[in-house]
Amino acid sequence: MDFNLDRDLIFFDLESTGLNVIRDRIVQLGMIKYHKNGDEPTELNMLINPGIPISLEAMGVHGISPKDVANKPTFQQVAQQIFEFIGNADLAGYNSNRFDVPLLMEEFARVGIEFDMSKRRSIDVQRIFYKMEPRTLRAALKFYTGETIENAHDAMADVRATVAVLKGQIERYKGVDAEDYDGNPVKAPIKNDMAALHEFTNDLKTIDATQRLKYDSEGVAVFNFGKYINKPVGATVHKDRQYYHWILNKEFSSQVKQFVKQALKDYEKELKNK
Repeated sequence: MDFNLDRDLIFFDLESTGLNVIRDRIVQLGMIKYHKNGDEPTELNMLINPGIPISLEAMGVHGISPKDVANKPTFQQVAQQIFEFIGNADLAGYNSNRFDVPLLMEEFARVGIEFDMSKRRSIDVQRIFYKMEPRTLRAALKFYTGETIENAHDAMADVRATVAVLKGQIERYKGVDAEDYDGNPVKAPIKNDMAALHEFTNDLKTIDATQRLKYDSEGVAVFNFGKYINKPVGATVHKDRQYYHWILNKEFSSQVKQFVKQALKDYEKELKNK
């Protein structure tokens, strides 16, 4: 089965030094790019020197040791290559919305590249799986394809498994109804349509992976923490510039910082047009 694409689509997986998307670093990156014009998929697979220690817990999962990456390039050295490989493509992965996407954004931000997710779709295959058949990637592959994963937690092996799982999900759930995050019925949400899959796999009320920002019942972006909880982002940082600069200089994700900066610009533009 071929994916029905109106944009290029990249499946990707990251192995890292740990699970903190702000503090930890990438040690392996695997990507498979599906082209909307029907060209053969292209791949990018690399080990990366993280420049910080790899936790024992992480090594226990992916098996990549400091020795394996000692002579590999740093992210800064390969960032432009990765950025150009991604281009304007949508992104797909397994648990990618909560981990891989924000971790990649942080790595780009550290080297001065703004990786904008606002104009690209993100499809989290895990969300489809957890909503339709809650299990793990290994179980998902077995369930949807009958295959057994080889070299689990190797980035490229996980990417190939994720591709196979999404294809199996599209076939299995064709015409099957489901529920949204609020328990409301959704008619046949799983289809060979990347925009529909993006909408189904994302909690559209949550703006960022760290859940610091959200949309309220009226669709207004508000803070989801602290003294300004439930207050509009743009209006709040316009009135309290000290709070705005505090967010930009503290340990918030680049996803949060990008959104807050844009919210301020949009709010001030709106004021000028009144």
